[in-house]
Amino acid sequence: MSALSDNSSDGMPANLQNADLQNGNRRSGEYSSDGYPASATDRASQTSPLRQQIRPQSAQQVRQPQNRRAQITLTPDVLKACAQITGRIRTHLSQGLIGQEHLRESLITALTAGGHILIESVPGLAKTTASQLLATAVSGSFRRIQCTPDLMPSDLTGTEIFDFSTQKMTAQIGPIHANFVLLDEINRSGAKTQSAMLEAMAEGATTIGGKRIELPKPFMVIATQNPIEEEGTYNLPEAQADRFMMKTVITYPSHEQEVEMLSLITQRKADFLPSTASEASVPLKDLQTLQACAKAVHVSKPIADYVVSIVETSRGKGPKPIPGLKNLVRLGASPRASIALIRAGQAQALMKGRDYVIPEDIRAFMHDILRHRILLTFEAAADGITADRVTDAVVKAVPVP
Repeated sequence: MSALSDNSSDGMPANLQNADLQNGNRRSGEYSSDGYPASATDRASQTSPLRQQIRPQSAQQVRQPQNRRAQITLTPDVLKACAQITGRIRTHLSQGLIGQEHLRESLITALTAGGHILIESVPGLAKTTASQLLATAVSGSFRRIQCTPDLMPSDLTGTEIFDFSTQKMTAQIGPIHANFVLLDEINRSGAKTQSAMLEAMAEGATTIGGKRIELPKPFMVIATQNPIEEEGTYNLPEAQADRFMMKTVITYPSHEQEVEMLSLITQRKADFLPSTASEASVPLKDLQTLQACAKAVHVSKPIADYVVSIVETSRGKGPKPIPGLKNLVRLGASPRASIALIRAGQAQALMKGRDYVIPEDIRAFMHDILRHRILLTFEAAADGITADRVTDAVVKAVPVP
């Protein structure tokens, strides 16, 4: 029997569940199926029999710190199971998203790496559709927030209301408390609301009435913005845009792809996608284990040196500085870009069935990771030079290990 056919009672591949146990992951049962905090009774019912069999073997193990995690071993069976999960998500996206292969792979990579993604395009290019498809591919909760100039931070994170039955103030959590949050047209919300969104992304929690409330795990923000309209918009500050792992820019589909899209719409006989996850959706436990496996992919020192050299070159330094780059770039990529390149590279390697990162994994999403982190000078923008062109020059200048 193959490793993928040996499933546990909760539908999770046994080898992935074992990897999850080796990783010491105890948080997957802390949230109910809709992404909100579950009670102790709910957590007990969600615990699988295999997890209940895990008991400390000695008093020394009992005294170990709770936050210590065992090393995950990425065996061929585990790698195969991880590829199966990402394949299921890719198949689900392909059923409703015509073309836009780069957007599809960007979403899957950001999801596997545990990052957030910013999607930019003109209206009508399936930004919202892609986000909804990704959410329904996983059996987690999904919330869509349509950003407007009058949207307040409390409308997003939640607020306190007076409960007449208890004569006390109680916390009413906001729509950001979900596994997948779509911030549609994020540049239409005000600066205070944008700050509240990005604070939740960075901290993984919100504060309501002085009480810290953890966000569900996993947690992913998919934000969209329209680059052509300026009236009533508030551009994301560079420091806040840096919180997104990727910024993906999508373009118009080809003639054949648009014809195929129309054929799909007529066959489906509906203009709206299902808002709930199907039975074939990936369980949240599988997704959490997939993300843990991605972080366990080996990164050698030459790969780490390669990533740092790329980021340093974007700042006008590095082993082979580009002459005249400082006249084009007023601010290069931050160390957060180095982390994003490594995380995306690990996710790419895992999706391709490898337990180690190669330079091609790093370069796969170089533009998406650097385009919103390389800030151009006014002279460069006036000459029509883009951040993608600078990224191409940086990649060409840095030798591949």
